[in-house]
Amino acid sequence: MRQWIALSLLCMSALLLPVSASAACESPIKFGALTWESGQFISGVLRYIAEDGYDCTVEEVPGAGPALETALSQNDIQVIGEQWVGRSPIMEQAIAQNKVAVIGDTLKGGATQGWYVPKYVLEENPGLRSYQDLPKYAGLFKDPENPGKSRFMNCPSGWTCEIFNTRLLKNTGLDGVFNNAHPGTGAALDAEISSAFEQHKPLLFYYWQPTGLMAKYDFAPLSFPAYKDECWQDLLLADGTSNCVSGFPVSPLGVAVSTPFIDTNPELAAVFKKVQFTSDELNGAILEMSESKRNGEEQALVFLRANPSVWQAWLSDEAATNLAAKLGISLTGAAVSTDKASTTNQLGLSSSFPSWSLETPLNNALASVVQNYGDVFRTISTMALTYLLLPIERLLTVIPPWLIIALVTVLAWFGVRKIWFALACGAGLFLIGAFGLWGALIDTLALLIVSVLVTVVVGIPIGIAMSGSQLLRKIVTPILDVMQTMPSFVYLIPVLMLFGIGKVPALFATVIYALPPLIRLTTLGITQVNHEMVEAGRSFGSTHLQLLVWIKLPQALPSIMAGINQAVMMSLAMVVLASMIGAPGLGEDVLQSIQTLNIGQGLQAGTAIVIVAIIIDRITQAFGQGKRARQKTIAAGKHPIG
Repeated sequence: MRQWIALSLLCMSALLLPVSASAACESPIKFGALTWESGQFISGVLRYIAEDGYDCTVEEVPGAGPALETALSQNDIQVIGEQWVGRSPIMEQAIAQNKVAVIGDTLKGGATQGWYVPKYVLEENPGLRSYQDLPKYAGLFKDPENPGKSRFMNCPSGWTCEIFNTRLLKNTGLDGVFNNAHPGTGAALDAEISSAFEQHKPLLFYYWQPTGLMAKYDFAPLSFPAYKDECWQDLLLADGTSNCVSGFPVSPLGVAVSTPFIDTNPELAAVFKKVQFTSDELNGAILEMSESKRNGEEQALVFLRANPSVWQAWLSDEAATNLAAKLGISLTGAAVSTDKASTTNQLGLSSSFPSWSLETPLNNALASVVQNYGDVFRTISTMALTYLLLPIERLLTVIPPWLIIALVTVLAWFGVRKIWFALACGAGLFLIGAFGLWGALIDTLALLIVSVLVTVVVGIPIGIAMSGSQLLRKIVTPILDVMQTMPSFVYLIPVLMLFGIGKVPALFATVIYALPPLIRLTTLGITQVNHEMVEAGRSFGSTHLQLLVWIKLPQALPSIMAGINQAVMMSLAMVVLASMIGAPGLGEDVLQSIQTLNIGQGLQAGTAIVIVAIIIDRITQAFGQGKRARQKTIAAGKHPIG
C-alpha cells in the first residue's frame, strides 16, 4: 500500500512541477569561464540564449586558456564563447582530430592584432610609422631595468602571441635593440598600458581587439609587410627555422564547441553559429562594460534587452519568445510589465543593503595619483633598481655558481652543524643548476635579498618603537592586521600602476606582505624581556639607548630572528607570486608552466622553490636560536659521527 501511495505522489509531482531547466538539452552545458572582457560578454550572451531561450542548464568552469582548450577537446566542457581561429596549436590539433569545431563568425570582419604605440607618440614623432623605423626611435622606449636597451612589451609567457612576437623580434633583428618583456598576466599588461597612457609616456607593446582597453585609449598600429600564411605558420612555432617577417592575420572569431555537443544539441549549435556582432556593437559593449563596472553576464543582459532586433534573427520563434519573456521585454524592444524583484535579480542589483562601494573612489584616486605623481614614483623605481636590485643581481651573476654552492654549503654547516644537511644543501643547489634554472634562481635570490633587507631596516625600528609606546601599538596593530590578512594579490595592483611592471613593484609588494610578522615578533620579544634585568640596568644608571642595545635587544634576539625567518619565508612566497606582474625568477617558470600545461617545467621550478625554501628556513632558524640552544647545537656538531 505504501508503495502505491509513494508512486502516486511521484506521478502527481511530475505533472505539477514545472518543466526541468534542462528539458531542451540532454545534460548540463559547461562553458569555459573566460577572463577577458569580450569573452565574458559573448559567453554571457550565449548563456542567456541557452538558459532562457532553450531551457538548458548551464555551468561555468574556470581555467587558463590552454587548460580550457584541453578540457574542450576531452568534452569536459562543451563551449568556449570566444575562440580566435588559427591561434592555438591545441585547438588546431583537436579540430584535426574531429574532437572540436569552431562554428560561426562572431565578429563581423574579424579581430585584428599588432604592435602598437600610443597615438600621441606617432603625432610627436612623424617618422615613426613602421617596425623598420623602431631602431631610430628606440630611445623612446628605454627599459628601466636595462637602460642600455629598449623594451618591447610582449604577451604573458605561455600565450600563443608570446611565441610569434618573440620570433618577430628575432627575425626583424630588433632583439638586439629591444628587450623582450613579459608582463606575467593579461591584467598586468593592461595595467602597464593604462599607466603609460595616464602619464603620457611612450610604450611599445603588442595588443589586439576587440577589447575594452582598445576602446578606451587611442592606439596607433605600426605597419608590417603583408600577411603571408606560410611564414605565419612558422612564426607560430617556438622552434621554427624561417627568418621571414609577416604582417598579422585578421583572425575570425568563433564559438568553440566540442563535437559531442554538436551531435547532442544540433539546434543550439545552429543558433551559436548565427551569433554575430559588428565591431561597433562589440567594442561599444566592452567599453560600456568597463565604464559601468559590469561583469560579462550583466553587460550581456543589458545588450539583449536593448537589441532584440539583433538576436531575434538568431533564434527560433519559440526560443525568441521565451527569451523576451525572461528579459521582461517584447520582441519590439518595448518593456513589458514584469515582476520587479525578478527583473532586478536578473541584473544582479536586487539587495536589501544600501549601495556603498569604495571601488570607484579608490580607482579614481589611484588614477589621479598616477597622473599627478607618476614621475615621482618612477624616479623611486629607478633609484631602487639602480642602487639596490641591479647591483646585487650583478654581484650574484659575477660570482661563479660553484662558489655560491660552496658558500651556502659552509653556511649550512655553521648553522646546523650537520654535515649531511650541508651536503644536501649543496646538492640541492647543484640540482637547480642542472635543471637549467640557475639564472632564474639568481633573479629570485636578488629580489629576495633586497626585499628582506628593506623589510628588516623598516620593520625592526617600528617593532622597537611599538614596544615602548602603548599608544603606537593601538594605532599600528590594526594596520598590521589588515596587511597580514589582505589577500597578497591585492598588493600587486597599486604598486603595478605606480612603479610599472617588473622587479620594483614586486619589491614593494613583497615588503608590504613580509613586514607584519617581523614587526609583531620584534615587539613581542622586547616586551617579554625579564623586567628584573631591565630594572637592574636602570639601577646602574643605563640610559634608554643603553638598555635597548645591551639588555633588551640581546634578550629579544631569538624572537627577532624568528621574525626575520618568517619575513624571509613570506618574501619568498611573494616573490613567486610577483611573477604575475613581470618579475623574473623561479615564479615565472611556474606561471608559464600553468599557462602552457607543462607539467615537467612546473615540477622542476616547484622543486627548485622547495629546495630554496628549505635551505633558507633551516639556516635562519639555526642562527636564530638562543645562546644556550646555539651552544648545544655546536656541541652536538663536535660529536664524532656514529
